[in-house]
Amino acid sequence: MDQFLKVLEDEVQLIALAFMAVVYMLRIRWLLKFPASRENTPSRGDERAGIAYAMVAIAMPWAMESARKHWTKYAEFAVFHLGVAVAIAVTFILPYWPGLIAGPRAVVAIQAVLALAFLAGVSRFVKRCVRPDLRLISSADDYFSIILLDLYLLSAFFATPNRSAWALIAFFGMTTFFLIYVPFSKISHYLYYPFQKYYLGKHLGHRGVYPKQTGSTNLQPVAK
Repeated sequence: MDQFLKVLEDEVQLIALAFMAVVYMLRIRWLLKFPASRENTPSRGDERAGIAYAMVAIAMPWAMESARKHWTKYAEFAVFHLGVAVAIAVTFILPYWPGLIAGPRAVVAIQAVLALAFLAGVSRFVKRCVRPDLRLISSADDYFSIILLDLYLLSAFFATPNRSAWALIAFFGMTTFFLIYVPFSKISHYLYYPFQKYYLGKHLGHRGVYPKQTGSTNLQPVAK
């Protein structure tokens, strides 16, 4: 079992990661075939500043009306994605740098983040099931993906102490599956994030809407 686990958390992971990278490179190559449209209206702002603002707006909840009015939703979103990021980091730490989380405090800290992320994921799944508006826009992949992510967070929780061979096999087995499945699922939406924000920031920056300014309409007179 030790040899099987060693191969699973090293060679198998690297092969699956390489597969994901190839699929992503092909998809990025396809996306780059669609250049941003040219703005034909008079400029009212700075396109570069607009693009930069759009890229980092997700880290500024105070700038988003939805986050200001429903801060718990943003907190749930942040905790869930932080937990996923921590779980991904653990897939590299355990096989290559286990000493980084060998201490009990580090293990407890990581497990606390994973546990909170798991609860946030369960909350998101329940909302998709009970809210009519979310059910209307949800596909089978949405439900399947969030269930898998919750199970992945749970497996990472039990694998983090790096003591149980079965917990590690379950965790790295799910990691392998995710590396192959994610490029073809809605989980890969993060791949489109920089492209979407680039187009949005370029357009709204040109119109003077981005970057947003507190207490200002962001509208500037058009030069005649």
